[in-house]
Amino acid sequence: MSSELQPVELTVVDTNGADWQDFPVPAINANLEHIPLVEDPGTGMMVVKMVYRAGFTNTWHTHPCGHGIYVLEGTLDTHQGTFGPGHFVWFPEGGTMQHGATADEDCTFLFITNKAFDIHHVPTSTG
Repeated sequence: MSSELQPVELTVVDTNGADWQDFPVPAINANLEHIPLVEDPGTGMMVVKMVYRAGFTNTWHTHPCGHGIYVLEGTLDTHQGTFGPGHFVWFPEGGTMQHGATADEDCTFLFITNKAFDIHHVPTSTG
């Protein structure tokens, strides 16, 4: 190998043996489970392995970042349909959305953001 080329350090996470960590979403009193994979401190981009437990729905909300969900197991239930393993669903930055698991099974997925993550839930009317 040329002395000009420098191999990069890889980030490797074996998610099969990693411990699930809490991912609190205080606005809806939820504590989701995730395994951090990578985060870029410069851009805020992150990738995590996450699970929505059966029956969980992240009610109407927006994000100041675009994000993608790549379904690994189960079915992702969104405001525009359901998507099983192998589907990748991109949610554009600033859009209003809802998504979660179906009533009968957990949904495990990769969650990928294009910049720093934040969430803003849309108030529901009590009328």
